[in-house]
Amino acid sequence: MALQIYNSLSREKETFVPVHPGVVGMYVCGPTVYGHAHLGHAKSYVSFDVVARWLRHSGYRVRYVQNITDVGHLTDDADQGEDKIARQALLEKTDPMEIAQYYTRSFYDDMDRLGVERPNIAPTATGHIPEQIALIERLVESGHAYVVDGNVYFSVQSFPGYGRLSGRTDQEALQSGTRVEVRSEKRHPSDFALWKKAGDEHLMKWQSPWGTGFPGWHVECSAMSMKYLGQTVDIHGGGMENKFPHHDCEIAQSEAATGKPYVRYWMHNNMVTVGGIKMGKSLKNSVNLKDLFRDTPPMVIRFFILQSHYRSPLDYSGTAIRASSSGLEKLQDTRKRLFETAPGSGNCDIAAFSGRFSEAMDDDFNTPLAISVLFDFSKTINAALDKPEGLSASVIADATAFLETFAGTVLGIMNSGGEKSAPASEQSRLVLEKTVAILLDIRLEARKNKDFTLSDRIRDRLLEAGIEVKDTKEGSSWSLTP
Repeated sequence: MALQIYNSLSREKETFVPVHPGVVGMYVCGPTVYGHAHLGHAKSYVSFDVVARWLRHSGYRVRYVQNITDVGHLTDDADQGEDKIARQALLEKTDPMEIAQYYTRSFYDDMDRLGVERPNIAPTATGHIPEQIALIERLVESGHAYVVDGNVYFSVQSFPGYGRLSGRTDQEALQSGTRVEVRSEKRHPSDFALWKKAGDEHLMKWQSPWGTGFPGWHVECSAMSMKYLGQTVDIHGGGMENKFPHHDCEIAQSEAATGKPYVRYWMHNNMVTVGGIKMGKSLKNSVNLKDLFRDTPPMVIRFFILQSHYRSPLDYSGTAIRASSSGLEKLQDTRKRLFETAPGSGNCDIAAFSGRFSEAMDDDFNTPLAISVLFDFSKTINAALDKPEGLSASVIADATAFLETFAGTVLGIMNSGGEKSAPASEQSRLVLEKTVAILLDIRLEARKNKDFTLSDRIRDRLLEAGIEVKDTKEGSSWSLTP
């Protein structure tokens, strides 16, 4: 069967046909780097990692672009409030760029441990200010945007299709004021900022035709996706919470500028919940990945995420994590047994399982169904190995290749080789984490006793060893330096 993708714009599954045969341009909204990654980030980027992996396995050449937002994302996700990174810089008494760099390194460190392959291109908002200014200029010249006292706003009334992705009508947007107090300088309450005027206190700012300022949150994704993937992107991914206003705004400004469809297939992953309640920092129920990794191997977290469809909510609990650990261990045991068992003469239809797995993945990347195929495969293989005739050498080779390909290369839940336990690199990382945790506990005790000489010495010696310690009001955290 041909690959079917649920398109959030049409609200139905569609046969996947890229703009250019054999080539896929894929853009996924990346993190705003002002804090450590949490389980919600993991669900999103593990899910889209598997999308890219399956497309490549299916023979496509994939150019995967995932941005880093290091300026312009305000605290209310619209046009008001503080820049999230600038606010964190004030809390940590440092420069916004240091915050962005530190948490970007932290993000990639966590994603590497989850087996998330790096995107082909990871552009930053601050590194693409000229492209954003050029796009805004084009919108102003065409009458889709207007300037008010150094601010530039997109006129939603100039784009009749605004809101069609999220389903928000113009009247709903008018009533909500796009979640912020209506500004009198806007022509319409739903108009959104493309460029914001910056005061003297704002550190992240640039010169533009409209004065000193910084870009709005939405414009970066349009500018960068079209620069690297062309005016029409095959797949655009992100969280469901990004539909409005972020992705609605992306569509409006991009299509207003080019006159062409911006995205062919919109994909949105669902949220992570705790006891059925949305996970979030404001609710104080978010799960930091670095904390989670201290007790749970990253591959178990990845397996846990993929047991839920990307469009379904993922409910986190200790019970669910333990069940995922047990399930992954069963698959690892099967692979280990294949490596260790002497060949016999028995047979098994491996191709049937390959077909079932492919059908699941071609049905909108149905990883829960694909994993159920792996369990059926494991059960069948173990039953065959229990028989006196066992399995022939060729069947063992095919079965091993099946797991290496689909559990390893496609889902990324197994490392190569037959080991059951964590690989040496992961074991070393766990030892490192425990060691650093001990040193940070000693450092905390020293700070409580006002022994700042010892506290600073521990921090400096760790930095010499390639470990950077950050002190915040929430406590100390660390990451490896580049």
